[in-house]
Amino acid sequence: MDETTKKKIIVIDDDKFLLDMYAMKFVDQGYDVTPCSSAEEALEKVHGGIVPDIFVVDIVMQGMDGFSFVKEIREKKLADKAAVVILSNLGQKEDVEKGLALGADGYIVKASATPSEVVEKVFEIVKNKKT
Repeated sequence: MDETTKKKIIVIDDDKFLLDMYAMKFVDQGYDVTPCSSAEEALEKVHGGIVPDIFVVDIVMQGMDGFSFVKEIREKKLADKAAVVILSNLGQKEDVEKGLALGADGYIVKASATPSEVVEKVFEIVKNKKT
């Protein structure tokens, strides 16, 4: 996929303010964004036919958490070419290792990156993932 093709991205965060803010930042950079306020909603979208290039997933959410979501999409090979980036305030080494072990391609700690930096980091992770 070349740089001019709009990448489809699903952003999952149960904090509406953060979800809207990150969605807007990605739209500003030319991404085709589907915001989801829960992991369950994101799974419904994928089962409904949306095939994203990228998932940006929060960890701490009501219902299914981000770790369970990553595990589910990787084990069931849902959108298996998609890059998965965890974006969470859980920044402990164990959390990062767990996320990567479950199949995430990158892990960004919210508190250590501005929204614009998050977009840049996601772009870098996806660029480095090329299969």
